Parts: sequence; C-alpha cells; structure tokens
Amino acid sequence: MPQARYKQLVDRLADDIRQGRLRPGTVLPPHRKLAAVEGISLATATRAYAELQAMGLVAGEVGRGTFVREPISMGGEVAMHAASDDLVDLTFNYPALPTQTEMLRTALKQLASAGELESVLRYQPHGGRPHERAIVAEHLKSRGLPVSADAVLIVSGAIHGLATAAMSLLQPGDMVAVDALSYPGIKVVAEQCRLELVAIPLSGAGPDLDALQALCLARKVRAMYCMPTLHNPLGWVMTLNQRLALIEVARRHGLLLLEDGTYAFLEKQAPPPLAAMAPDITVYVSSLSKSVAAGLRFGFLCAPVAFVPRISRAIRATVWNTPTLVTSLCCNWLQDGTVARLEQEKRRDAGARQAIAAKALAGFRTIRHPASYFVWLPMPDEVRSDAVAMRLEREGILVSTAAPYAMGGQPPHAIRLALGSISHARLKLALEAVARAVASLSY
Repeated sequence: MPQARYKQLVDRLADDIRQGRLRPGTVLPPHRKLAAVEGISLATATRAYAELQAMGLVAGEVGRGTFVREPISMGGEVAMHAASDDLVDLTFNYPALPTQTEMLRTALKQLASAGELESVLRYQPHGGRPHERAIVAEHLKSRGLPVSADAVLIVSGAIHGLATAAMSLLQPGDMVAVDALSYPGIKVVAEQCRLELVAIPLSGAGPDLDALQALCLARKVRAMYCMPTLHNPLGWVMTLNQRLALIEVARRHGLLLLEDGTYAFLEKQAPPPLAAMAPDITVYVSSLSKSVAAGLRFGFLCAPVAFVPRISRAIRATVWNTPTLVTSLCCNWLQDGTVARLEQEKRRDAGARQAIAAKALAGFRTIRHPASYFVWLPMPDEVRSDAVAMRLEREGILVSTAAPYAMGGQPPHAIRLALGSISHARLKLALEAVARAVASLSY
C-alpha cells in the first residue's frame, strides 16, 4: 500500500473522530474487515489502528475490539471546562463554601489598608519571604509535620511544587515509580521533565511494596511519587506499618520520596506524613487549592535543607516568585485561623457529600473515603466506562474515565466522580443520573 494512501486512511478516520462523525464509544470494524473494506493488508489495517491509538483517539481491548475514545479522556488528560450553568462538572473539585466570597472581599479590604501594600509591587525572594515561610511551617505542624522555615518554599499550587522538585532533583531519563492509578498531573510533569513513570500494582489500601522492591532490584529507580494520606483517586490512607515499609524500601534502594498531601487535610486521624518520619529523603508538596480555593494558586513544599537552593532556582526559572498579593492573603488566613476553620467546615461538607453519594450509588460497588471529595466507581461487567461518560455528557454531566488516572497498561473500566464543585441538591440529581446511566448499560 503506498504511504500516501495509508496516511489518508489514518487522517480520514482521525478527522471523523475529531469532527464527531464517529462518536465516542463507537465500535470500529475488526482489523480483517477494515482490511477487506479498504483493500489493504491485515498488517496495514493493524498499523492504522495502532497509530490512531497512539494519537489517543481509539482504545483497543483484547477480545472486545477497537473503540472510539470519549473526548474527556483523549490524550490521557482530564479536560478542564469553563464554568457553565448548562453543564454539571464532576471531573474537577472546586470545594467552596457560601461564605468564602465575602471572606475574600473582607480580606482584600484589609490588605488594601495594610502598611505593607507597597511591597506587593516588588520582586520577592523566590521561595517566599522568611516570615511567610515561617507561617507555612507553623501550619504544617497541624498536619503532623514539624519543619523549620528554612526547609519550606512557597509555590504556585501543588502541581508547581511537583514540577519544580522534579526539575531540580531529577534528571531526564530517571525512572519514577508511581501507583498504577494516580493523580494525572504527575504524567504531565514526567512528560515535561522527560522522566519515565513505572506503574506499581495496587495492593489493598496502598501500593504493592513487594512489586516496588522487585522493580528496584531489576532496574535503577530514582524516586517514588505517592499520596499516603487520602489517595487520589482511590481515597486510601496508608497505615503506619505500610509507611514504615515504604521508607525502608526507599532507604535500601536510594529512592527520593515525592509525597503529595493535597487532600490530607480531610483525614485528621492519619499516621504521620512520610516527610515527618523520613525528612532526609522526602519532599512534601501540598496547597490550599482544596482547603481554601483552587483559583488562588497557593502551594508549599518542604524538603531537606540541602535541596532548597536547587528547588529555589527552579521556582526562579518558572515564576520568579509566587504573586505577593496571593501569598500575603493566604498567609494572613493561615495565621488568623481562617484556613483551620475552612478545613474543619470542608471535612463536614465532604462527609455530607459522601452520604449523598452513598445513597445515590447504593446499588453499585464504590471505592471511596468517607471524608473525601471523590468516588471511584468501577463499572459492572461488560459496561464500558466511555459509553457511560458519553451518555452522561449528552445529559450535560461530565465525568472522568479511568484513562487519565491510569499510569500504565490498559485502564480499568471505571469513572471518577468529583463531588465538590456543585451544590448538594445538584449533586444528588447528578449522581442519580450516573446511577441510571450505568444501570441502563448493564443489561
């Protein structure tokens, strides 16, 4: 088959998918049938499907065929949608309380009358001013993480913290172990820093540490990215013994631990963070995105003091310094107890939303933490998650399939439901619609 004709076939199918002529969930012809219809060899048909799969447009499953992927998970990323009254977004969490807008208005007025306002217009130290780093260090003590201010750096959200840690502490080609299902942002960081992610199988409420040990014996693993307290998307909280075992593996094989504590504020009874038990080999990253507001983009990391200058240079290379106005606002809230109060209220709110989810999804197996802002919903046998997502999208409800969260291999058929971005009443109706959609495809 001439190269031009082969490319024309791939381009034609890709265009049909992107323009919606081939809808998500559509079953494409088997390889042999495609070859017969197009007058090409079986090998060429297989190659065409392989190229479409590499483009993120189709998904092939042994014994089930080749399917058009739904747009929400194309390319392995969760799509960010603009706020709209016409859409119910269950893909992202923007936990907010009714009082927060007025709190922000009051805080901005206070900043406007503060004597330090002029300093907002100047450059700041890359990792934050010393007194602000001390405020964050004091806040981290409430998370069971005693740390000095000189080990703290202020960043523009947790994803920025992960990116600057990877940029400064890892090298292109380094291997990073990661849970088989994990936060999609780590894939973006790995791609930009040219890191190799290797998925570690799941074992109950945590990673399979025997598999991690075997991987470290077979290959040179440089780091592990993990969420020991309130894992996203599965909601687990690793036990103290699991944490100690992970630290033992890390010390034995020289691993750097990248600990993500973004949702940790929701679980008050968790064991100490890895960074508290192994501060010399752990970089802890978190933010106020979920506990206060995602749009503020205020995050922080703590690291071994020897690493701080290197990470500070990465902050300089990316944002120079985080916006001083936002940093001042957030540090004032940390200091006056506003953040602690919001975290307490959001723990109650998350619990109430989980109760709504438990009732709406009572007929299905779910994986969730009772105080988290998300639910992992495995599909019943023979139900495709992309078909469910497509049906819900037609109803104006957006959900994420497992594809963005899968770090390797074939993604399981499951959907992740973010509970924190809409009112309780709308959430109840949306989850009932999810239950109906899954049930309707189960027969």
